[in-house]
Amino acid sequence: MVAQARRLTLTSRAFRNDQLALFYDDLARLTGAHKILPMNSGAEAVETAIKIVRKWGYELRGVPEGKAEIIVCANNFHGRTIAIVGFSTDSQRRKGFGPFADGFRTIPFGDFGAFAAAITPNTVAFLVEPIQGEAGVIIPPPGYFAKIRRFCSEKQIALVLDEVQTGLGRTGKLLAEEHEGVDADVTLLGKALSGGFYPISAVLSNNELMSPLKPGDHGSTFGGNPLACAVARAALRVLIEEGMIENAAEQGAYMKAGLESVLNEEVKEVRGRGLMIAIELYPEAGGARRFCKALARQGVLTTNTHKHIIRISPPLVIKRNEVNWAVDRIAEALRNANEQNGHGLDAVAKG
Repeated sequence: MVAQARRLTLTSRAFRNDQLALFYDDLARLTGAHKILPMNSGAEAVETAIKIVRKWGYELRGVPEGKAEIIVCANNFHGRTIAIVGFSTDSQRRKGFGPFADGFRTIPFGDFGAFAAAITPNTVAFLVEPIQGEAGVIIPPPGYFAKIRRFCSEKQIALVLDEVQTGLGRTGKLLAEEHEGVDADVTLLGKALSGGFYPISAVLSNNELMSPLKPGDHGSTFGGNPLACAVARAALRVLIEEGMIENAAEQGAYMKAGLESVLNEEVKEVRGRGLMIAIELYPEAGGARRFCKALARQGVLTTNTHKHIIRISPPLVIKRNEVNWAVDRIAEALRNANEQNGHGLDAVAKG
């Protein structure tokens, strides 16, 4: 990475870039993707996917121009650009930014019946997170994505999996889709693609989905620039060579079990897969934000979402003793809150 920064950094793909082909080769070999389109951010990758599936729907599926529909899920988080916030169900992300583009149908996450009922002759794609991260690490029912994959294949609907949060080891697999043996038509990567060092994302797809794109249809000035490609190649290499995926699976299961062992009256549920974990509190616990602040003072960085959920996303290199240390601090924060609340929900019930 340092060597590349000294040679060539931010040049457009229109000029010489000796890292781009190597990046394509590394990522294709790792994921099995046939076509790769590099972008700069997760949101840009999502916008790219929307354009790809619409053009594919018009040119290869025969959907009438301007009528393409994409199914999305309630409580999704795919970014903050105009098209994306337009199909968000979060009022804060939508308020003040309309009017929005149409062409999206919203269904409950994890409900196969609702998905099947939402399909029309103009449905070109299903855009969905394998696990809803921002919503609070919501995991679909077992077998959900396997059924979705079969149905999409039967109906000629593109399955687009947004793996910007879940991809590249976070859930204990290279891609979260692997937990059900699913192969998406379009897979979106970001965040971990550079190990957190540099902006880069990627749209992975197959030859058919990408084939309608012609030169000039889509692009990004700095997408796939030499420095980004070099950083991503290094991140992918250490992900495999240092066993980070296996470590995420092992330490994630251990951490989840540890958190479940310290449950108290404040906690409704602990859920997670790999090192993507959430603690959902009862509303009477007083909200997740104060817990996150207390944990930050203890050196444990977490995030709160949807008022009552603490999200925990440790680095993929975390060790067993560090998991124990973090679980102890979280248990202490829960215990202190319990005492401050007058012994938690029992006091609420008795009051």
